[in-house]
Amino acid sequence: MVGVIRVLLVDDDPLVRSALSLMLGGQRDIEVVGEASNGEEGLDLVTELEPDVVLMDIRMPVMDGLEATQVLHQRPEPPHVVVLTTFDADDHVLRAIASGADGFLLKDTPPGDIVSAIRTVAAGDAMLSPSATRSLVSRLRSTTSSDRVSTAADRLTVLTERELEVAVCVGRGLSNSEIASELYLSVPTVKSHVSRLLTKLDSTNRVQVAMVVHDAGLV
Repeated sequence: MVGVIRVLLVDDDPLVRSALSLMLGGQRDIEVVGEASNGEEGLDLVTELEPDVVLMDIRMPVMDGLEATQVLHQRPEPPHVVVLTTFDADDHVLRAIASGADGFLLKDTPPGDIVSAIRTVAAGDAMLSPSATRSLVSRLRSTTSSDRVSTAADRLTVLTERELEVAVCVGRGLSNSEIASELYLSVPTVKSHVSRLLTKLDSTNRVQVAMVVHDAGLV
């Protein structure tokens, strides 16, 4: 993404919002454009302010962050969402990804890593905290069955050979620039392939693509 990244903070704790706003306010390429105390307010502000990235808490009154994220990703051209929470339970990680979140971080994540995550998802890549990644991999390993492998493999048959190569790279956690280098493609070409992957696999983000590739046993 080129230019300043517009960020919306959605958290029911005013102290958390203030701390995040203060931390992000010192970044030259990031601007906090608004704050909301629950998911419903967040949805209204997304419509009004059109942020690039939303930092979304999970547990909030009125509407929680997972429901709000799901609603957002039913809209055309939704913002990127980074779930920022105190809890890293397996079901929270999986529900966040299924809802369309592009990132999952704990609130005790170092400030620099939160800033990096915002830049990463704004550029179209996914970002999971190490603990969230471990939870996801553990759940996938424990629930993988022959039916699940078969279903995932069937979903991948709609891809071209090149798209499948890109999908495997996404499954390995490579960024667009890393995929471009490995497959000798330009970054814009990789972005185009990733966009087609999302459409063909009926996915809202790269993590969901990676899950299909993992289920199929390709990484």
